[in-house]
Amino acid sequence: MGSESFRSPYTPNTDSDRRRMLDAIGVSSAAELFEDIPEEHRDPVLDLAAPLSEMELSAYARELSGMNAAPGDYACFLGAGSYRHHIPAIVRHITGRSEYMTSYTPYQPEVSQGTLQTEYEFQTLCSLLTGMDAANAGMYDGSTSLAEGALMAARITRRDRVAALDTVNPRFIEVLRTYTRSQGIAVDVVSRDSPEIGDRTAALLVQSPNFFGYMEDGGRFSELAHSKGALLVSYVDPISLGMFRPPGDYDADIAAAEGQAMGVPTTFGGPYVGIFACKERYVRQMPGRIVGKTVDTRGRTAYVLTLQTREQHIRRERATSNICTSVALIALMSTVYMASHGKHGMRRVAEACYQKSHYAASLIEELPGYSLPIEGTFFQEFVVECPLPPSEVNRRLLERGIIGGLDVSDRYRNGMLVCVTEANTREEIEGLAAALSEMGGAG
Repeated sequence: MGSESFRSPYTPNTDSDRRRMLDAIGVSSAAELFEDIPEEHRDPVLDLAAPLSEMELSAYARELSGMNAAPGDYACFLGAGSYRHHIPAIVRHITGRSEYMTSYTPYQPEVSQGTLQTEYEFQTLCSLLTGMDAANAGMYDGSTSLAEGALMAARITRRDRVAALDTVNPRFIEVLRTYTRSQGIAVDVVSRDSPEIGDRTAALLVQSPNFFGYMEDGGRFSELAHSKGALLVSYVDPISLGMFRPPGDYDADIAAAEGQAMGVPTTFGGPYVGIFACKERYVRQMPGRIVGKTVDTRGRTAYVLTLQTREQHIRRERATSNICTSVALIALMSTVYMASHGKHGMRRVAEACYQKSHYAASLIEELPGYSLPIEGTFFQEFVVECPLPPSEVNRRLLERGIIGGLDVSDRYRNGMLVCVTEANTREEIEGLAAALSEMGGAG
């Protein structure tokens, strides 16, 4: 394989250009750049099937899709950050319209009034839901929203440490460390029961319901953070806000959330939409973008990008983030979900999740060999200590058409994090309890 293999008719580099570049980096040929790749994989022979006609390809696609499990084939009790909720038909009907599907990223928003309006409505509903002064038009997802909240707090306070409770989703903490490492910001994981933060701490990060499904005392942590001059960054489940106090009620400075639960299918983990809101006095440090409502020269309602503080638009050193894409389509799904439910509908969904999960917990707790190791109020998830390792429990459950919970044995002995939402029927819940009961005496 020589350098000729890497030439492209669309790359206007001459032989002498390529030679100078190779000399500058100290290699004799372009092939040397690929030496870390095993030779048998550098130029593989692609054994592609013969081409198919449109009818043949459609038939093949149907054959492949038939291998998927039907929605009703499995009862699912897995959550841990991505949740199965009922999605009203109106969500798919509206977001499936071509004018939305084809305007996913409005690079010229001044001619995309419909897209800007939906983002404005998304912001408004997120502000109402979280009880915060202002919300942006969406982030990549919930985990990056939380990380961006930590960076924002560091900019505001000019401090170089952030603290996260040990009940925050461990995957979120991994994302947080990735985001803060290049910024020179240290991450401290502190005990939920006795958190200690210092004078260099920019923010205390709290998740409620926490990773294990239990509600945190937002007021307590708000007072602690503010007593040290730090900000409180609160990560919430938006569905839980239908019945529990929003971050604005306990004086949180920044609120983050994952919008997937509201109208977005689990879809193997994405794409999702992050919710981000804050107090008004911090809005100029908010990442992402904000859509505003105004009037045009004829007095007609118009929507504009009011704030977009990324390096494409302002001086690089003043940019608040490098978010350069739009999750407008996913945000629209959540917008339609919130608007169609209204505050009373959101409360009914939250109450159904709460009641069904507590019914499931009451059945499981009575089974020989099972226990609930955490005390307190939980929303839709709870930890169960099992008589067998969760991997074995889940294997046996799957044989019965049940997707079990997440293995959290690193924190609790044979611990399994079980999720129950309004989408789980009474028959599914009782079927889970019956299946677990059969394993109760197993060794």
